[in-house]
Amino acid sequence: MTESQEHQTSGNYPPPKNTINPDTELGWIRRLLPITRSHRKPLVIGVCVGAIALILNVAVPAIAKEAIDSTIAGSRYDLTIWALILIVVGLARFATGALYRISLFRVAWGVETDLRALLYSHLTKLSFSYFDRTQSGQVISRANSDIRSIQVLLAFGPLIAMSIISFILAFCFMMTLHIPLTLVALCTLPGVYFFGQKLRHSVFPLTWVSQARLAELATIVDENINGTRVVKSFAAEKQQVGLLQKAARHIEWVNVQTIKERAKFNPIIESLPRIGMAIVLLYGGILAVDGEVSIGTLFAFNAYVIMLQAPFRMFGFLLLQTQRASASASRIFEVLDEKPEITDSSSAVTLIGVRNSICFQGVSFSYKGSRSPGVQEKQHAKSEIISNLDLSISAGETVAIVGMTGSGKSTIARLLTRFYDTETGSILIDGIDIKEIQLHSLRQQIGIVFDEPFLFSTSVSENISYGKPDASDAEIHEAARKAQALGFISELEDGFSTVVGERGYTLSGGQRQRIALARCLLEKPSVLILDDATSAIDIGVESLIHESLKSSLEETTTLLIAQRVSTIALADRVVFLEGGCISDEGSHSSLLSRNPRYASIIAESNPEMMKELN
Repeated sequence: MTESQEHQTSGNYPPPKNTINPDTELGWIRRLLPITRSHRKPLVIGVCVGAIALILNVAVPAIAKEAIDSTIAGSRYDLTIWALILIVVGLARFATGALYRISLFRVAWGVETDLRALLYSHLTKLSFSYFDRTQSGQVISRANSDIRSIQVLLAFGPLIAMSIISFILAFCFMMTLHIPLTLVALCTLPGVYFFGQKLRHSVFPLTWVSQARLAELATIVDENINGTRVVKSFAAEKQQVGLLQKAARHIEWVNVQTIKERAKFNPIIESLPRIGMAIVLLYGGILAVDGEVSIGTLFAFNAYVIMLQAPFRMFGFLLLQTQRASASASRIFEVLDEKPEITDSSSAVTLIGVRNSICFQGVSFSYKGSRSPGVQEKQHAKSEIISNLDLSISAGETVAIVGMTGSGKSTIARLLTRFYDTETGSILIDGIDIKEIQLHSLRQQIGIVFDEPFLFSTSVSENISYGKPDASDAEIHEAARKAQALGFISELEDGFSTVVGERGYTLSGGQRQRIALARCLLEKPSVLILDDATSAIDIGVESLIHESLKSSLEETTTLLIAQRVSTIALADRVVFLEGGCISDEGSHSSLLSRNPRYASIIAESNPEMMKELN
């Protein structure tokens, strides 16, 4: 897909302008700065207007001081002037306060949106091996709660930072009024800093554990929703509820410990400024009685002490949210820093079609990691699935790949589409190593239909046209006809507009397979891979599909991964795999007559043949 095409498919939603700083040695805030700079306009507006709002906010007690002193002096004119000034300042403070809050919140939501887009875009580029070893709940947690933690800090952090700046401005003005009284007002602040640091060090590890436990819970919920039919069929609801309760208890324990730490330090952090206020009232009152300060000055100091309390009341929240955002950012960066194992080379070419042949030359491969990608081919992590495989397929040829479970049939399909890369050897298409072909063009030319097709929770029409969104209704209907899906689709309540359920489970297995086949045929790929793609379809319907495919696949190179005789009969040649190697090849009839192991596998997979063999 070209850049212009990618932009068209995204409609009016262009990708983020910047990504995170790739330097992993930097702190998380500095790594996030490039994304923040993408929203510099509302950021600059928010900061500038916020600065004006702060100045106005700090000016209010000073103006009130003058008004009170004017009242005591008996000057009505001065009182009127100062009152009018207060009204103007109040209105200006309202306008600037609203504008800078809107601007800063826009930055926070913009950064959140960009992070989501970057994370999802990066996930689409990661290799299948990453998803083999990563639980879906871990990914979902990073895309939701972790990004939200950063957004909350970005939304409220600047507001708290503004209150800290107001503290500095208030301190400077207080120093111009009465230095000793100012020092008394600040005498409790070192204690606030000390206990704030204690809170930060105790809360950070708990926050990290909490986010990890939330990801574990998301994994359990995700697996139970997707596997609800398995859970119910084994009457395992009680077991799964117990598993979820265990995970919830772990989250409860972490959060209770966090609350205990906050309960230990936050009351002290919030109370110390109030103690300072009491001292100011006592000492300032004595100064006012002795005539060393005016009543207006004492009022202004009282107002400033209240203003000084604001950042410290929010200090505990800021520390907690900063630690949570730091932990969340680390988890998000873990994903964004993950390097795709399969990428385009700098000299990659575009694949137009398969004109000559597909060649596997000395190919060996084994799945690595804790999670193998398929139940059918689960082996020990270090055992080879494919071993020194040599296979040549001519353009337009139909080849059936047959073998026992775990022999590497589906792995051949995954290697050809570069879902995984070979460990040794190479795969050539028209003499070009597939590692030198652009991934997008390679997969655009290869259509694959799995035995367990995935349908999206959208209309039948949209599922069929998923790979070709601009397809006409006529094209969609023709693809459905070739897949023998037109009949049952027409009988659905809303026909092609019928919305299928989650993963298409409102349809039967055979119906899902036919829609998946139609989706593939619509793109008219140069290479078609059917991985047991008709295993759930009635033999009668399957024969009709095969008749349709014979006419439409004349120029298509086809790989049939199958055990059914009716499917194998489509092939020009059959390749028999054993232990990841080609044990034998030839026509179906010749293999059946000369290879007892092949005949045995076919008989086991086709009970009707057992009678003939006996």
